[in-house]
Amino acid sequence: MPAAKCPQRLPIRVMCSLGRRLWRIGRPLLIAYLGLLLILMWLEESFIFVPAKYPADAWKPPGLEVEDAWFKTADGLQLHGWYAEHPDPRAVILFSHGNAGNVTNRAGILASLVGEVGASVLVYDYRGYGRSEGKPNEPGLYADARAARAWLAERAGVPAGDIVLMGESLGTAVAVELAAADGCRALVLDSALTSAPDMAALVFPWIPARLLLRTRLDSISKIGRYSGPLFQAHGTRDTIVPFEQGKRLFDAASSAGPKQFLKMPGVEHNDSRPPYYYEALRDFLDQLPAPG
Repeated sequence: MPAAKCPQRLPIRVMCSLGRRLWRIGRPLLIAYLGLLLILMWLEESFIFVPAKYPADAWKPPGLEVEDAWFKTADGLQLHGWYAEHPDPRAVILFSHGNAGNVTNRAGILASLVGEVGASVLVYDYRGYGRSEGKPNEPGLYADARAARAWLAERAGVPAGDIVLMGESLGTAVAVELAAADGCRALVLDSALTSAPDMAALVFPWIPARLLLRTRLDSISKIGRYSGPLFQAHGTRDTIVPFEQGKRLFDAASSAGPKQFLKMPGVEHNDSRPPYYYEALRDFLDQLPAPG
């Protein structure tokens, strides 16, 4: 049988010509892609932090008595929050809210934490939100939470370590940071994300978000340094922070207990929490050792 002939290679000149044509076509696309990456990097914090400034929304919540809390951060910014006191609290809670709005959007959960859970609660606005000064960024949010906790400890007359740290959505990363670094009586997380890069990879799958994002909010690497009581809840229909992220964070926690994960069937990210959520949280807080 005749030997099979090897296919002829393209001449070098043809290959070079083809390469030049491909480069001429691809170069504008590459430049446009890199330009878009630079724009996204420049606008990163405006995508993550979406504050509503005063006087947007209702600053006198109906049916809820709140005290205006004013306090300063370590870098000299004045922040604002709402403090609602329970006459005989089973817990003192510092509530760190999500990435959008301001304290006025948390009037409902504030009322439920006081009325249904029986807690005294401070919900505060990060820098740049509501009536708080400044512009939000990740290190600033952590400083804001520490200043809020110091104010709450003094106002409620309890040690800072006896405060329950509670966060929703982006605020869970703030609560995890404080709990991992400083400890707390208990950590309560609602709709928790694993990290900002994990979230960005979901929203922008076509960019290398894990490499480029400066804001980390890296709860998944910090939660193992917290060993106290943990209560976590997540809705199964959450289309903003996937249920799987919350469960992965819970599984990574090294809490010695009590440790509880509440699965909320059919609940979306921004839905009002069902009554059993507050019942479960109340029962969890009742399991905690006495403060002090």
